[in-house]
Amino acid sequence: MTKQVQELDHVIIRFAGDSGDGMQLTGDRFTQETAVFGNDLSTLPNFPAEIRAPAGTLPGVSSFQLHFADHDILTPGDAPDVLVAMNPAALMANLKDMPRGADLIVNTDEFTKRNLAKVGYDKNPLEDGSLDQYSVHPVPLTSLTVKSLEDLDITRKDAERAKNMFALGLLSWLYGRPAEGTLSFLEAKFGKKPEIYKANVTAFQAGLNYGETTEDFSVRYEVKPAPIPAGKYRNITGNLALSYGLIAAAQLARLPLFLGSYPITPASDILHELSKHKKFGVRTFQAEDEISAASAALGASFGGSLAVTTTSGPGMLLKAETVNLAVSVELPLVVVDVQRAGPSTGMPTKTEQTDLLMALYGRNGESPVPVVAAASPSDCFFAAIEAARIAITYRTPVILLSDGYLGNGSEPWRIPDVSELPDLSASFALATAADQPEHGDFKPFTRDPQTLARPWAIPGTPGLEHRIGGIEKADGSGNISYDPDNHDLMVRTRAAKIEGIANSIPPIEVDDPTGHARLLVLGWGSTYGSIGAAVRSARRAGHDVAQAHLRHMNPFPANLGEVLRRYDKVLVPEINLGQLALLLRGKYLVDVISYNRVRGLPFRAAELAEAIEEVLAHG
Repeated sequence: MTKQVQELDHVIIRFAGDSGDGMQLTGDRFTQETAVFGNDLSTLPNFPAEIRAPAGTLPGVSSFQLHFADHDILTPGDAPDVLVAMNPAALMANLKDMPRGADLIVNTDEFTKRNLAKVGYDKNPLEDGSLDQYSVHPVPLTSLTVKSLEDLDITRKDAERAKNMFALGLLSWLYGRPAEGTLSFLEAKFGKKPEIYKANVTAFQAGLNYGETTEDFSVRYEVKPAPIPAGKYRNITGNLALSYGLIAAAQLARLPLFLGSYPITPASDILHELSKHKKFGVRTFQAEDEISAASAALGASFGGSLAVTTTSGPGMLLKAETVNLAVSVELPLVVVDVQRAGPSTGMPTKTEQTDLLMALYGRNGESPVPVVAAASPSDCFFAAIEAARIAITYRTPVILLSDGYLGNGSEPWRIPDVSELPDLSASFALATAADQPEHGDFKPFTRDPQTLARPWAIPGTPGLEHRIGGIEKADGSGNISYDPDNHDLMVRTRAAKIEGIANSIPPIEVDDPTGHARLLVLGWGSTYGSIGAAVRSARRAGHDVAQAHLRHMNPFPANLGEVLRRYDKVLVPEINLGQLALLLRGKYLVDVISYNRVRGLPFRAAELAEAIEEVLAHG
């Protein structure tokens, strides 16, 4: 039968099920095909920290949300239009986020008395009328999958595992997603296991066919490609973009890249990715702990590599001593912190912006470190290059802040032309024997008059032998010094070097279309998309609202104080308890307004729009 096709401008889908149901894979495949189709998109993977929580329980629910549209979008969306619930736990955990009229595609096979009891349902919600406000589509996904595979030589358990592919096929039919990419992916993943490969392909195709033949779905939907600037695009996660940015930075600097890392959620993907790229001169070292990882990276920097160490919050604590040593010896080091919810182990798979003050001040002594923050998954590429530029040019450790939302989330990325990227090799010169004064000793702490950076002297270079270590050094010679006046000079010089970075970063740009806004919404890091969507909403409601976003957290752009004083009110949303707000109040004496949530999730655009309305209402 011919199905009606309805055109939509955007859709928000959430796949949810048990941790073993393959929801992340299902969401990722739907996302990849959506990117190929040409829609703009943004994703939010959300999964438990436990390797395997008890099956069918609320702690074991894993979800993947995708927002795709025929226009430019900034967030994974606030409220899903469609929920695919693989079991009662998935339904219960996500129902609170579903608006009236949303589509619920429910795997009825899993709504047994035992599974209902696990999550506290006294009655089957599919039968008691509690879901009447939604458009419910009961689909026996498990039994349909098993039946479609009955001619294959596989166990029932293996057949049931393919139900996520059946669901993917159904949703691909419902929203007109291409199938070729998924079929190629399955061949690459399972090609060496013919029966498993055939089972997944058959289940996927059965889902497509079910959508075409069932009477429960009388309408299929079309979301046309989004108009985007010309170029070559790919879908990319923040961790992958950051990895590519580090490789690009090393190539631009004409240096080998060394990564010292210890696996930790949600930063481990960077180690996994960089280990694949030996052909670009990348060396990866998986250390026995965070301290060793950072120390090895600093040693590699001493030896002339672009050195990187990656971690998340708890690992930053352990790396602090090595970062402090890098401040003292003045060597380049990129420290990537993919932030997660804390304190301590906290919620390892949930996102926060709570490491800003630790990045700035989490070391003993006067230990200034530049801090750069990425704003979106694709921006992680450019933030990595910028962190490397600062580290190399100014001979300093640089902390690059990402977070779990950026690292795991994805969006389309326009692959840049290499000619558009900066030539980092022009930003520094390795010291040579020619730098040694005739008949004199090499002075490793003489400084470039513009950057205050010291020479980067590679061990083994004749004539450039010098002492290095954490004890205070004499200005110029680098000899051990306990002289009070010299210590004061060195402390102030290191601070001035970091402050001077502001001369090489662009001024903060303000998006203020009318020029009449009296409210500025200022953010940093991963709040970029949520703030942008909220500001758009406020402007559609007739309000003049300005927006600005910080990339450089230390030092701040030189014009930031002037920008803050230009507006009557400054609203600062953060996924912490007001860390940037504290810094702004202290440095610029501007009484900014904090809006804070620490739920382990990104802001919803609607809640920020309400916060903007409230500030304007009390203006």
